[in-house]
Amino acid sequence: MLIGVPKEIKNHEYRVGLTPSSVRELVTNGHKVQVETQAGSGIGCEDEDYITAGAQMVDTAAEIFATSEMIVKVKEPQKVEYEQLSEDQLLFTYLHLAPDPDQTKGLVNSGATCIAYETITDANGGLPLLAPMSEVAGRMSIQVGAAVLQKANGGCGMLLGGVPGVLPAKVVVIGGGVVGTNAARMALGLGADVTILDKNLKRLAYLDDVFGPRLKTQYATVDATESLVYDADLVIGAVLVPGAAAPKLIKRSQLSSMKAGSVICDVAIDQGGCFETSKATTHADPTYIIDDVVHYCVANMPGAVARTSTFALNNATLPFTLALANKGWKRACAEDAHLMAGLNVQGGKVTYEAVARDLGYDFANPQNLIAA
Repeated sequence: MLIGVPKEIKNHEYRVGLTPSSVRELVTNGHKVQVETQAGSGIGCEDEDYITAGAQMVDTAAEIFATSEMIVKVKEPQKVEYEQLSEDQLLFTYLHLAPDPDQTKGLVNSGATCIAYETITDANGGLPLLAPMSEVAGRMSIQVGAAVLQKANGGCGMLLGGVPGVLPAKVVVIGGGVVGTNAARMALGLGADVTILDKNLKRLAYLDDVFGPRLKTQYATVDATESLVYDADLVIGAVLVPGAAAPKLIKRSQLSSMKAGSVICDVAIDQGGCFETSKATTHADPTYIIDDVVHYCVANMPGAVARTSTFALNNATLPFTLALANKGWKRACAEDAHLMAGLNVQGGKVTYEAVARDLGYDFANPQNLIAA
């Protein structure tokens, strides 16, 4: 199979779909890989590294899209990218379709087969290709939240961990999954006063066992969430509904009751965000203020630590990339129900039920498509 890796074009996105070591694995398995020149320069992987691994370098993304059988990316394709896709191509990347009707329409119109990292599952019900980026984003949320709390950045001027004689900041994490767990770990490490909310009592018990009495846990009722958020200095939005739009847990009308200079970091923004006032921002212009509350809603947070993120992501994606290349998407999905869960769009049809429901498409069962 001819596999193509274009350079990412989203604002301040330096990650790359395949590292040189991943390219070598694919070449060793008998495949050809072409990489757009300078695609890996943002993480310190130069063209010579890819050539040594067996890749062919090409000058433009247009050549990648025109000739590749499978295209491996990191972020969802931008308009100029999905307009180049054709029905005989396979796209393997993050898609986050539920909050993005324009991209969904573009992929449907292309006829391409599109498999999303974020909806591939594992035997434990987890999301193994989302997990490494969730770990990164969860840890980053505390770093960026601490920075935004500084007065010069719009915050109230509070040091996250406090100092002797001065109380630490109150951090509230909404959602106890991978993002929330990693956010809590970082916040506790910096000495903050941390509370995590979740509706899963088993998950709360697990978090209590892992972190002990340093971490406060609270069952996520409307009352409890509202009370804690109103008193918080930093709120981390970490709620995920796989493949679907994130629920809006804090309404616009509630924002004025939050502390002036408090900070919201909405890690769920890739799926639309879990605050009603959330809108996607970029690393170039990451924050905005509504009712004296600073919002940080960067949609590709892990792109800021691109080297760590790329290698962590490739560790997770490589087995699936190899399966798709070695077997073709139909056989690979037929033999692996977890990979089949990643199939979001195929042949002009939406094949992920939550996306179809949220965006008003007819749902096409992927099992039927494969059988046909």
